[in-house]
Amino acid sequence: MRNLTRIGGAAAIAATLALTACGGGGGATGPETAKGQEAGSDLSKLISINEKPAADLEQGGKVTLPLRSIGPVFNGFSNTGNNADNTALHRPIDGAGTWGCWSFNFEGEVSPNKDFCESVDSKVEDGKQTITIKVNEKATYNDGTPIDVKAFRNTWNILKSPDAGYDIVSSGNYGFVESVEAGSDDKEVIVKTSQPVYPLDSLFTGLIHPAVNTPEIFNEGFNGELHPEWMAGPFKVDQYDAAAKTITLVPNDKWWGNKPVLDSVVFRQLELSAQVPAFKNGEIDGMEANTISLYKQLEGSNNSEVRRGQRLFAGGININAQRITDTAVRKAIFAAVDREALRNVRFNGLNWEEPSSGSMMLLPFSEYYQDNYPVKETGPDAAKKVLTEAGYTANSAGIMEKDGVPVSFKVANFGDDPTTTATATTLADQLKKAGMDVGIAQHGSADFGKIMGSREFDLSLSGYTVSADATEAVKQFYDSKTNVNGLGDADLDAEIAKLASIEDDAERNKAAMEVERKHMEKYFSMAVIFNGPQISFVRTGLANYGPSLFQSLSLVPDWTTLGWVKK
Repeated sequence: MRNLTRIGGAAAIAATLALTACGGGGGATGPETAKGQEAGSDLSKLISINEKPAADLEQGGKVTLPLRSIGPVFNGFSNTGNNADNTALHRPIDGAGTWGCWSFNFEGEVSPNKDFCESVDSKVEDGKQTITIKVNEKATYNDGTPIDVKAFRNTWNILKSPDAGYDIVSSGNYGFVESVEAGSDDKEVIVKTSQPVYPLDSLFTGLIHPAVNTPEIFNEGFNGELHPEWMAGPFKVDQYDAAAKTITLVPNDKWWGNKPVLDSVVFRQLELSAQVPAFKNGEIDGMEANTISLYKQLEGSNNSEVRRGQRLFAGGININAQRITDTAVRKAIFAAVDREALRNVRFNGLNWEEPSSGSMMLLPFSEYYQDNYPVKETGPDAAKKVLTEAGYTANSAGIMEKDGVPVSFKVANFGDDPTTTATATTLADQLKKAGMDVGIAQHGSADFGKIMGSREFDLSLSGYTVSADATEAVKQFYDSKTNVNGLGDADLDAEIAKLASIEDDAERNKAAMEVERKHMEKYFSMAVIFNGPQISFVRTGLANYGPSLFQSLSLVPDWTTLGWVKK
């Protein structure tokens, strides 16, 4: 599962790619990062966290961080809760729900997360797979419920099919699981599949509490309700002020793993325009500055430093095909876009350049990457040609129309960052030159999850977080039964179904990229425009925070070591 993301945010939850919208001092520190890397590059250039061991940090203290939305839906496994801010909030308080059995290093290599799963072993015989999971004996939810086979079985029951009434983002590879049973005891989990499933971390990267066991609880029970009793992590919720939009966390006395360095963490909901004075005044300890307007406002801030790296994001144009239903119109949108011009607007002044991005699933530095952008002939005339061949003609106002219905829609823009707004305006102008009637639908950042999750938009500037492996993404984005637009066909679905059984990483990812290429050139639902830098302004002395590549999309590689360097 991959999280939906604003074009200025970041983060991921469980195995889902997170949705993110377009958005987006002191001297620069850490590695200089002025270019997106390509295959074979040194990825250490993309990491800047002021890494320190816990022994070198002050014991105690507080860190305050901003989110552009807090709630109102707190279930990150659901469509309405699948967004970057929700993930960032849940990381410190619910490792069970956001990490589950797996840990990831900076480069995306996977190993068992021993706080929850001490070992994960796989054996294939006669075309079927048996996965044996040894669960940490101490692993327990905050309400005292053991994390054992019941949690694993409940996770499977909820996520195995989109037809069971649960508003899940994607079933992923759970549809290939035949059974989840106890082994020698309830802390040994035996998972049997109908076919081999790869990669193994496509299963149980995130666990769902056994009490969340009906569609009603799953779909509605987290509306305005955090349910910290169903979580397990190094921190716990101390106070949630829904009116003030703040959440205060303290160390979890029930946590069995490494203890946090900090005494408290505070999350505050703030629009980007409000984050700037809050950072400059010392009210928050870090914020993203992925656009030049934010960077310039923060530059020279007292007691701060800049940390730069690669943002794990792919996106640009996210089309709601339930509203823009004509494939020819969607293709014309792809053709009308000047991607280089949009990148110039987006990255102007940031000292950043990158290869042209052409995949929703992998970044150009991946050895498996290929450029799948489906339109080679671009520009206003190319877009009008697509529409003309589909039976559209220009009306008296110059708008292309068919059967008296003009090509008319709005670009959803979230937040108040000037660079984000300029990017949306530039896109709208490009589409207008191609004979389309295009306006801007302006929304607050806090409305992002609701509007995107309920599909209340025509076209948005947004995208998804990117992982090191394309297997999960290809099902979430391109399987006709699971992608949010319902676009696809039986042939592509069959190709996707075969992917999980390919053990070789290179072969599996190559096949996944071919599915993306075919889907893009046939259905035109997501036009990749850019990836972008991850630039954070951070309070001087804050350790283990910043661009972290695959180890943490929410900028904190390990919440137990987040803290302040000893003075």
